[in-house]
Amino acid sequence: MSEVEKEIEHNNDDRRESLLLIDDHEEEVSINGQKVRRRGIYLLPNLFTTAALFAGFYAIVSGMRGQFETAAIAIFVAGVLDGMDGRVARLTNTQSKFGEQYDSLADMVSFGVAPALIMFSWSLGSFGKLGWAATFIYIACAALRLARFNTQIATTDKNYFTGLASPAAAAVIAGTIWVCADEGLFGGEVSSVLSFFSAVLTAVIGLLMIVNIRYNSFKGIDLRGRVPFVVMILIVIGFGLVSVDPPRILLGIALAYALSGPVMAVYRRTQAS
Repeated sequence: MSEVEKEIEHNNDDRRESLLLIDDHEEEVSINGQKVRRRGIYLLPNLFTTAALFAGFYAIVSGMRGQFETAAIAIFVAGVLDGMDGRVARLTNTQSKFGEQYDSLADMVSFGVAPALIMFSWSLGSFGKLGWAATFIYIACAALRLARFNTQIATTDKNYFTGLASPAAAAVIAGTIWVCADEGLFGGEVSSVLSFFSAVLTAVIGLLMIVNIRYNSFKGIDLRGRVPFVVMILIVIGFGLVSVDPPRILLGIALAYALSGPVMAVYRRTQAS
């Protein structure tokens, strides 16, 4: 091909690209030790991520409308969907760099911005500058935690998180709102004492996301392997317990997990000394 023909082909490629409103995603992958560029994205895991993102968006809108129970439930739904997208990607061998980044951005909305704004709308908005500060601390810590996770994703131990995972942090915030906003509790009013407690809780949970404390990730659980029959019975009992009082049981589970990191860190330190 002559230089003139190459130039014409190049101009034609530029013209075709200029007509595209949305450029196709291209990603470099390793196949048998060789770098290959692939176009497009995997649909199935990203569908779960998009659903989690929508649940976070729906939670924000519900919180703005004063529907705090609905907003809290939407956060938990986002948590379930977020837990599924990664496992679906691993089970179907559809992991990708795009999926990792998209998942983190969706997490920032669903587990960073959404719970903070809902908490602010519910109790911190009337608490002055302390409410603003607690809300910002939580959002900033969520962003820092996700940024650190992205940079260390290829080198960290998959069985542990460094710092409280953002979905678990959001579950504590959403569970607190869900329990307190439950019909008849506190008469539907948010007192100054409750606002102060909410501000402290929001800031502390935010800081737990960035501290150098290990949390079990439970990623080592093999969903495709065989397990004793009693495990299925325990799962059924677990679902039954949650159905008795969902807000309080789920909040209890979230708090237990959030506290497990500091408790185990103190335990390991005392054992070492």
